Amino acid sequence: MSLEENELGTVKHIGDFFEARIERMLEHDQPAVWKMLTDSSLLPQWLAPGDLSLVKGGSATLNFPESGTNVDSIVTDVDPPRLIEYSWSSRGEPDRPLRWETAAAENGGTRLSLTLRIPDNEDIARTCAGWEAHLEMLAAAMEGVPIKFPFARFKAAREAYRALLP
Repeated sequence: MSLEENELGTVKHIGDFFEARIERMLEHDQPAVWKMLTDSSLLPQWLAPGDLSLVKGGSATLNFPESGTNVDSIVTDVDPPRLIEYSWSSRGEPDRPLRWETAAAENGGTRLSLTLRIPDNEDIARTCAGWEAHLEMLAAAMEGVPIKFPFARFKAAREAYRALLP
């Protein structure tokens, strides 16, 4: 499996961090996409068990039992059903802001945008590849056919993002 450059998001090096932006068009309305992004009963279908508060300053927790990764942060911005932002890290770790934005499309679907930042001493290609895989899982869950983490997609995306970097 290989990915074309036009299938990937964008990555910028800004100061001491990387910023990536990945977008998708989903053939589901904005309320359905918002629910999948934020409803704790649906998060395990495409991301991980957890809970995302819909109140600024509320908790954002996710538990990835297979990798041992845990997110324990706070919601830094929220505007249902348009925006939720939290850090993709636990307390004491570097801040890794993650911002989900949804916009209703003319065709009844939704434009989904993910913007993330990580310190520039971390592997941005791996991070982007992980999100590419989770976005594939999100699309499948939206269709009612959840899938396991797609390692082939992850590997192909990691190589493709590495090729984008200087």
